[in-house]
Amino acid sequence: MEFNKINDAITVSGQITPEEVKTLAEKGFKILICNRPDQEIGPEMSSEVMAEAAAEAGLAFHYLPVVPGMLTQDLIEETARILEAAEGPVYAYCRSGTRSCNVWGLSQAGKEAADRIIEQGAGAGYDLNGLRPHLGD
Repeated sequence: MEFNKINDAITVSGQITPEEVKTLAEKGFKILICNRPDQEIGPEMSSEVMAEAAAEAGLAFHYLPVVPGMLTQDLIEETARILEAAEGPVYAYCRSGTRSCNVWGLSQAGKEAADRIIEQGAGAGYDLNGLRPHLGD
């Protein structure tokens, strides 16, 4: 299990297992976001299975699948809403963590300077320079 911490509010990673969700709760995470579409994985790690594991561990769960090349404004806005309302750290995952980091970065556009968003992404191991035109100043 990876912990690619972007900042105190959010950490991202590649796919996790249902068994690892309890560890997230033990580490203080409050919300789990699945950005990986169910079509990419087997039924043993579907959003439904992960939602059940999150509920058992006491985590809120959100299924916000990011299909490659189809990142929508609604998805970005929903991510921003979840992060703004969060009462503790959020853990988001997809196949590698890249989509989760990209969604986070875009959800912060206009709230943080583009350089700061890119810097935080880089600190977690992700290159967000390609998003610069969408991040504002």
